[in-house]
Amino acid sequence: MKNPFPESLYLKRSRKKEEDLRGAYFRDQTAIIHSTAFRRMKHKTQVFFAPENDHICTRIEHVMHVATIAKSICKGLNHYGWDLNAEMAFAIGLGHDLGHAPFGHDGEAILNKRLGGNLAFIHEINSYRVVEYLSNHGKGLNLTYGVKDGIICHNGEKYEQFLKPAEKPNILEEIKNRQVKPSSFEGCIVRYSDKIAYLGRDIEDGITAGFITQEDIPDNIKKILGENNSQIIDTLVNDMIHVSKNRNEIGLSDEKYKMIMELRNFNYKNIYLSDKNMAFPYTENILNTIFDYLLYNYQKKVKNYDSYKNSKNRVLRHFGRYIFEMRNFYKQDEKIEIILTDFISGMTDLYAIDAMKQISIPRPVI
Repeated sequence: MKNPFPESLYLKRSRKKEEDLRGAYFRDQTAIIHSTAFRRMKHKTQVFFAPENDHICTRIEHVMHVATIAKSICKGLNHYGWDLNAEMAFAIGLGHDLGHAPFGHDGEAILNKRLGGNLAFIHEINSYRVVEYLSNHGKGLNLTYGVKDGIICHNGEKYEQFLKPAEKPNILEEIKNRQVKPSSFEGCIVRYSDKIAYLGRDIEDGITAGFITQEDIPDNIKKILGENNSQIIDTLVNDMIHVSKNRNEIGLSDEKYKMIMELRNFNYKNIYLSDKNMAFPYTENILNTIFDYLLYNYQKKVKNYDSYKNSKNRVLRHFGRYIFEMRNFYKQDEKIEIILTDFISGMTDLYAIDAMKQISIPRPVI
């Protein structure tokens, strides 16, 4: 089994680029790894608010899990005669969450609300915006179409038992919601790998954080999927390879799909929506305060870097520098709300907390 469209489509870039011996998709991997957005993921939440425990999963660890799981599935299916590019899947996995806001899905919901709601801000589309436009001071990373398509369509919150590529190539600029399927099998595989990566790991983090205990996990989940993250990943990866090897689609067996839905429901009830998870009011206050503060100062000051660079407030200086560096990207009529969302979504959890301190706590008298 191979992708439905010509390889030239998946290799196409927005700007012409001479390829070298590394191969297009490996070059995409290096471009992603060297990007500022990738480096910042080490201080971005996966599930828990600004974790201080080094053993709690961060966003950068999550994307590495997704990339390696996706590559493993590709290599496994290729063993049975499929024609998949494992390097492409790995690149999609590395880049799929580059547009996540600070504080995980809470931050995403808050920024979406600031832009009027109705999916005005979702991290899949913002990840595409980061790699195509915002990185490199508005020049983007110039990734291949196949990798960008997989990034914008990864949708880790949708749980299909089976999935195959879209019937016609996606026009990436026209994607405005989460209802679009990837144009490649590699993109479909990353979509599954995202779920496989976080469901088991979130169980381990829930135990570490004291939300649940090992004994709380239902016996049927432990018996069929495994008792820890490593076992769960191994079970689901092997099931997906075995079930998909003779089909024209990617998917899970009835038994494993049922269990993955039970695990998902368990995680939502006991971890994501648990009464112990009280971070949202705080994250909402932090991001709204930063947004309002920068909006007020932008409207009050002359809109250029010079009006910020001598400010005593570090957040204002950084915001002014951001406007200056992105001056060739943002049009004169660009809405300030979009600029603010781009700036804030790039923050790490730690930087957002520090920004809140700078805004709300007076500087000491020296």
